[in-house]
Amino acid sequence: MNGLLILDKPSGLTSHDVVSLVRRASGERSVGHLGTLDPMATGVLPLLLGKWTRLAQFFGSADKSYTGTIRFGFATDTFDAEGTPTDEEQPLRLALDELRTLSEKFRGTIDQVPPVFSAKKIGGVPAHKLARQGKEVAVKPARITIHDFTLTSLEGNVASFIMSVSAGGYVRSVAHELGQLAGCGAHLASLRRTQAGPFTLADAITREQLIAAANNGAVASLLLHPRTVLKEMPAVTADESSRVKLRNGMAVNLPDFSDEPLIRIFSNSHDLFGIGRRIAKTLIQPHVNLT
Repeated sequence: MNGLLILDKPSGLTSHDVVSLVRRASGERSVGHLGTLDPMATGVLPLLLGKWTRLAQFFGSADKSYTGTIRFGFATDTFDAEGTPTDEEQPLRLALDELRTLSEKFRGTIDQVPPVFSAKKIGGVPAHKLARQGKEVAVKPARITIHDFTLTSLEGNVASFIMSVSAGGYVRSVAHELGQLAGCGAHLASLRRTQAGPFTLADAITREQLIAAANNGAVASLLLHPRTVLKEMPAVTADESSRVKLRNGMAVNLPDFSDEPLIRIFSNSHDLFGIGRRIAKTLIQPHVNLT
């Protein structure tokens, strides 16, 4: 089973748990997710199945959008509600407008320090594994861009927000650092990913829908139509003769009326044959073969 599935991840599952769920439901062993979601978080989690896992390289830089809540009063070691408080609770003494002024510091391109409890690799080992072993973890700042960070409301000591951030950005770190600026500590209380690259909640299915489709042998019907994926690349349809040459590593002429370096190659109106790389105006060489 080859394709792209968008799941609305429920709270309480790790991204790896979701991969295992999709493997069982689809019967396809080769499954990979595009962008980790913490167990507490919910929302858009794209997954590649089968030979389509070879396309993961083309999704790495996608921006993400979120809604969520930040609880002020104390910080935690994980920067979210699943962690252990690191200090005594303090009252929030700032109004919404004052918090909004502080939040402006995080908009734009910044150097962000990821949480110690994160999937960032330290010497090839995820930082969270080292942290849980009690080892000292030195995570390096990463340059990210926060396109939008808006506090929409404040009820008691809990602020709601919306955020749009580049790949590699940690919402938990923003919540933690905003709490430091507010003088009382804070942590991420809830998080829902509403968009990952071009994929939104409107594209997503629920766990219940996935299980129901698995029971009916209809998981393949939940995959996105291949023509709707990687639409930033132009698309051409190659005949059998061209596909044989591409399969053997040969370049072929495939006019597509664009100058984009990468091009989607289809076998017909539905099946994605692979990704080609332009080496001349209409001369395309094979780059990723999905057959």
